Amino acid sequence: MDSLHQIEEWGAEHAAAAVVRPDGVVARHGDASHVFRWASITKPATALATLVAVEEGVVDLDEPAGPAGATVRHLLAHASGLPFDGGAPIAPAGRRRIYSNAGFDALAAYVEAAAEMPFAQYLAEAVLRPLGMHAELRGSAGSELHGDLAALEALAGELLRPTLVAPETLAEATSVAFPGLAGVLPDYGRFDPLDWGLGVELKDGKEGHWSGTRTSPRTFGHFGGSGTFLWVDPDRDLALGVLTDREFGEWSKTAWPALSDAVVEELEQ
Repeated sequence: MDSLHQIEEWGAEHAAAAVVRPDGVVARHGDASHVFRWASITKPATALATLVAVEEGVVDLDEPAGPAGATVRHLLAHASGLPFDGGAPIAPAGRRRIYSNAGFDALAAYVEAAAEMPFAQYLAEAVLRPLGMHAELRGSAGSELHGDLAALEALAGELLRPTLVAPETLAEATSVAFPGLAGVLPDYGRFDPLDWGLGVELKDGKEGHWSGTRTSPRTFGHFGGSGTFLWVDPDRDLALGVLTDREFGEWSKTAWPALSDAVVEELEQ
C-alpha cells in the first residue's frame, strides 16, 4: 500500500506499519524485524491477559483491587483514582478518568498474586505464546512490552476476531466502562466525557482524534509515548498498527491521523 510509505518521512530511526483484516495482513512496510518498545500499546495486551484471567476464574472484574473502593474493572478503565505514576489516589474510585500507569502496575500485581506466578509469565502463557507473538514484557505492565511488527499484527488480529476470550468478553471490553467520566487524554487535553473501555481508549465522538477522521466512532485502541499506535475499527473490519522509536510529539498529532486517513481512503477506492 502506497500510504504506508508515509512512515519514511517521520524522522524515526526505525519504523514499521501494518494493515490487518480478520483474514490476515493486508500490507506491511518498514523495519518489520526490528524489536520496538511498544510503550502504552502494552496496556491492551495486559488487559487481554486480564480478561483471560477473568474467563479462567483467576480474578473477577468486579472484585476489589488496587486502592480502596476500586475493582479490577476500575483499574482497567483508568477509573481507580490512582495518579499517572505511583503514589496515593488523587480521587475516589469511579469519579474521574485519570490515565494511570500506576493503575496498570497495580492490576498486574493483583493478577500475579491471584495466578500465583509472575505477571510477565502469565502474560506470556495467556496471550503472547498462544498468538505466536515474539514479544517480551521487560518491566511495567503498562509500558514495557517489546516486540516486532508481526507481534503487533497478531494482537491486531486477535482484537478483530478474538480467539483467547469470548466475543462477548471483547465486546464488553470495547464498550464504555463507567460512562460519563471526564478526564485528560495524555498530550491531547481534557475531554468530557473521556470514554474508555477495559484497556483501550474509545474514539466515540472525539474531535481531532489520533486515528484520523475516517475511522468510525466505534474505533478503539491505544497509542504509546515511543511513537507507536494501534487502532481497530470494527465497523470496517480493519486495524492499523505502527511501531517507531521516535518519541511522541507534535509531529505525531499530524502524522498519525494523516496516515490513518490515507490508509482508509486507499482501501476504499
